[in-house]
Amino acid sequence: MSADEHPQTNPLIPKQSRTPYHISGKPEKQDLVDEYKGKGLDALRTPALIIDRAVFARNCAKMHENAKALGARFRAHVKSHKTPEGTRLQLLSNADETHSIVVSTVMEVCEVFRAGLMADGTVKDVLYGLPMAPNKIADLSALTDELAAVGASMRILIDHPDQVKVIEAWESTKANHRRWSVFIKVDCGSHRRAGLKPDSPAFEHLLRAVLASPSISIYGFYTHAGHSYASTSFEEASNFLLGEVNAVNDAATLALSIIGNTPGMNHPRDAFVLSIGATPTANAATEALKTRVEAGLNGVLELHAGNYPLLDLQQLNTSLIGPSDIAQRVLATVISYYPGRGEDGSDEAMCDAGALAMSKDTGPRPGYGDVIGKPWRLSRVSQEHGILTMMSPASFSLGPLQGDGGLKLGDMVQIVGQHACLTLAGYPWYYVVDSDVSDGNVVVDVWVPWKGW
Repeated sequence: MSADEHPQTNPLIPKQSRTPYHISGKPEKQDLVDEYKGKGLDALRTPALIIDRAVFARNCAKMHENAKALGARFRAHVKSHKTPEGTRLQLLSNADETHSIVVSTVMEVCEVFRAGLMADGTVKDVLYGLPMAPNKIADLSALTDELAAVGASMRILIDHPDQVKVIEAWESTKANHRRWSVFIKVDCGSHRRAGLKPDSPAFEHLLRAVLASPSISIYGFYTHAGHSYASTSFEEASNFLLGEVNAVNDAATLALSIIGNTPGMNHPRDAFVLSIGATPTANAATEALKTRVEAGLNGVLELHAGNYPLLDLQQLNTSLIGPSDIAQRVLATVISYYPGRGEDGSDEAMCDAGALAMSKDTGPRPGYGDVIGKPWRLSRVSQEHGILTMMSPASFSLGPLQGDGGLKLGDMVQIVGQHACLTLAGYPWYYVVDSDVSDGNVVVDVWVPWKGW
């Protein structure tokens, strides 16, 4: 899966690089399992990232049920955990199965391949979910060939007409031409990430360039309601989901109109895939909504999400999940204690989980994380330590209360952070427990995530 260096004379094709998966050293999983399997959490070095496999698996099954209720396919985003074990659980649950994934890095594609998930048929369809960078086209081209050799498909995301020019320039250097399978990224809100609004002149310009290109085939239209993280109710999340559907359907409608009104342009052989989703909108997918979205669709609906197996405080604030649905937490140790130091005369404590262990992401709830079973919050963070402050009983939601709720030097605490995706990124491995096997306080496995880009 190396990107062959090609001398380039076209200024659209910059110097190419290869993804260094072959030298991306990771800890050996078996060594970690031999060292830690069977140990209690109180025997672990902190900070440590803990995943409850039973809760993770239940969340995966629930998402499959949501997709079926909506009448949609499902595509799992694997960027949050970046592990083969988590990917298998996302794709093969006791509710359903799917074989389509989204990745955020080229390294993830390489590692999915290296883990054998394509060779054994677990993964059959991969979307590289960032707009394509010109300096990655050689790598993506090589990956497309590698995946095809094991019966899997590679797709890319585009949202700018210059990306079309880059693809065409690349294909002009090849003896055997391919048509790249693409999703066009659609902006469905005001969060101004990737994508274009389907009613904008820029979107129509891009769409016409793609439809006219001999090097591209439109697989579908993709959108993500990142602004749905502000939801605080099922009704709000449902409205965001409907907004996603309308955006990709408007895009498909425009594409079909252009095709129908352009002499010599053939209708696509397969229906466009209309890919929608974010964890809040996916958690709002129900059979009741199905009747509101299926009429008038100019394509096949696909649901995607990534945070949902893990969940966090941001998702808890949407009211679409409960504390028992959160599958991850950070284990930390109280390393100092400060009676009466708080602004209101309350106590403070210091723990060994700081910004690198928790991330600096915030959310509607104050602070960087809440302690499970104790009315304490991680209110301030430095690089390698954080300050725990007492919260009011009304703010405490990660119960039941343990003991009198107090802390002392040496106590271990479990903290749920604001955003699981960034929290997990700080750890070289995850300790896996299983609350269906024991009380969830004994290590049953260790997962080693993929690192790099």
